[in-house]
Amino acid sequence: MKATNCIEIFNACILKYHLKDNVDQPIDSPYREDSFEHLLYKKNWIDTVQWHLEDIIRDPNIDPVKGIELKRRIDKSNQERTDLVEQTDDYYIQQFSNIKPNINATLNTESPGWVVDRLSILCLKIFHMKEQVERKNVDETHKEKCQSKLNILLEQEQDLSKSFDELIANYKNGTKQIKVYRQMKMYNDTSLNPILYKK
Repeated sequence: MKATNCIEIFNACILKYHLKDNVDQPIDSPYREDSFEHLLYKKNWIDTVQWHLEDIIRDPNIDPVKGIELKRRIDKSNQERTDLVEQTDDYYIQQFSNIKPNINATLNTESPGWVVDRLSILCLKIFHMKEQVERKNVDETHKEKCQSKLNILLEQEQDLSKSFDELIANYKNGTKQIKVYRQMKMYNDTSLNPILYKK
């Protein structure tokens, strides 16, 4: 799957979310649950909801109890996000399991799953920066600044897409070796976080 396919799925997901723009709405994926497309859609849905949770929690007048609830929800969302990145990596590992890397094959600093994660977040940045460019009742200086940022984001999307497609091609031809390290997050693990296991 090329970067453009991922971006198409992400943008469709972002648009679907914003029809209601409610962090509590359930996911509404058009794909079969066992498909890779659904995995990407679910990943972006989590990113999109979390984007808005991050906005809400920054309200300086937020009720402290609600703030703690939101912080825990964001922590849970981060764990789900990481789990889905690792599932994405599992997909790509399976895709290239029969390819023997060249003797001089190099490693990449990021796994394909984390590149997909960056693409997903980038789509969200572009969507929301466009909103700012088109925003009513703001001065031209604000719009010009946002347009400048949007131009950079769009250029970044092109560069990241090209790099991702090249990475996948390099896995296919054996010039890159796919190797994945799990995140091994500790703070959500009751056996590893001392605040949790000492209770």
